[in-house]
Amino acid sequence: MNREEKNEVVSALQVKMQEFGNFYIADTSSLSVEKVNSIRRKCFESGIEMQVAKNTLIRKAIEGLEGDASEIFVALKGQSALLFSTVGNGPAKLIKALRKGSDKPVLKAAYIDSTVFIGDNQLDTLVSLKSREELIGDIIGLLQSPAKNVISALKSSGGKIAGIVKTLQEREG
Repeated sequence: MNREEKNEVVSALQVKMQEFGNFYIADTSSLSVEKVNSIRRKCFESGIEMQVAKNTLIRKAIEGLEGDASEIFVALKGQSALLFSTVGNGPAKLIKALRKGSDKPVLKAAYIDSTVFIGDNQLDTLVSLKSREELIGDIIGLLQSPAKNVISALKSSGGKIAGIVKTLQEREG
């Protein structure tokens, strides 16, 4: 691979890293071609893109990202497969599901919304992360809760101010 081809690969990786916003680095070494193809198929079904690249090219692509993600460099040893996803916990859930049958793939590192997670011991933490949409839904639900209490108080009291105050006092106590 000449220098121009390497630069193209680095540029393509940077585009994917920025486009998806989340990527995982996993170790798929010692897996058979059949098993790797099965993982690729499951990635495709889950909306995750899988790509294998040399560690030096991955490193150069990460260096070009905004912010400091240099912590991830310690994970760039051995064979590395990149899993790109728009959903932060998607690849973690997939890796966890794949590990029910074997001990691979092993999570080396993850980059989720500019936060770096290092090591396979972070897998359970990553699985339990909520997506941005889930967090927004939770916040909206919390904001709607007080409004629902006021509306129910208005309905139950027939709209009289004394009834509203009484209902609200009962709910506080």
